[in-house]
Amino acid sequence: MTRIETLQTPALLLDLDVLEGNLESMSRRAAQLGVALRPHIKTHKCVEIAELQRQGGIAGLTVSTLYEARVFADHGFRDLTWAFPLILSRLSEAVDLAARSRLGLVIDSDEALAAVSSLPPQESPLHVWIKVDCGYHRAGVDPRAESTLRLADALASSNTLTFEGILSHSGNAYYGRDGDDIAAIAEQERAVMVELAGRMRAGGIEVRGISVGSTPAMTHVHDLDGVTEARPGNYALYDQTQLAIGSCTVEECAATVLASVVSGQPGHSVIDAGALALSKDSGPELVDVPSMGRIFEDTDSRVLDPDLRVVSVSQEHGIVNRALPVGSKVRILPNHSCLTVACFDEYQVVRGNVVVDRWKIWRGR
Repeated sequence: MTRIETLQTPALLLDLDVLEGNLESMSRRAAQLGVALRPHIKTHKCVEIAELQRQGGIAGLTVSTLYEARVFADHGFRDLTWAFPLILSRLSEAVDLAARSRLGLVIDSDEALAAVSSLPPQESPLHVWIKVDCGYHRAGVDPRAESTLRLADALASSNTLTFEGILSHSGNAYYGRDGDDIAAIAEQERAVMVELAGRMRAGGIEVRGISVGSTPAMTHVHDLDGVTEARPGNYALYDQTQLAIGSCTVEECAATVLASVVSGQPGHSVIDAGALALSKDSGPELVDVPSMGRIFEDTDSRVLDPDLRVVSVSQEHGIVNRALPVGSKVRILPNHSCLTVACFDEYQVVRGNVVVDRWKIWRGR
């Protein structure tokens, strides 16, 4: 039996009891809101976690890279959405993958439309979504523009493509001040998408799906009337950012980093978890005292120390704001679990303080 305090560090710990509870809660939440759940696996990048999600009745998976799409297709997941604006130079790879797995592509430009429209007929047609900007202003078409309706009409009229519908991401929900603010952002996303779909349908365009999503939006939204599916991802693990904006409690944070104190200095300590373990995500703006990661009272505790935190990181070094004994270990709640997971090759899967398994993280490009 391996206990966490004996692990080599830095190590990424995954609390299986917490993970299972998070997956069950979001499945229940999606059912209550009347939408299918298509979780984004860019957060956990783990086949075993996706299998648990599949057992909970998900509609399919969302991926951020073609590498992820290939990995999960190879492991039997046959309904995937690549929720990233189409990379034109990689279209041939997407076509190859679509020959063995239902693959949804996302476009938001005439250039991408021209690329997919120029493809010869495929045995398995490409399923195409239009990315819509509902207020995040990162990517997506303007929902008010006539060019958006023309783009949808061209896809719907295609003899070689299947127009799936419209897709958005409420990333701006991460900047909400509180639950009411996030709920308002989520409602704006829903309303914009449903109104746009209505205009498309009024013009004779079939809109099969309306896909929205982010973890904070799914946590706080009041209803998703008219929406067909949601794509939250971070909810499986949560993190310090989700805690700060009210998406979860600290007891629901499933991923933590175990680190060793390697140097004690007057007023601070050095640990072996730096940017290549915790990332350089500086965390939410809403906290009174910024940090690169909060620290628990001890490695067994689910209670955060009110004062102890990682205050800076370089490549392999992390600086903690207190002198701690060299050789002691700390357990850190990272600011952004998606980036932290991408720093590790595997999870140390734990129940309580006992390591019960090791799960591979598929973090290739």
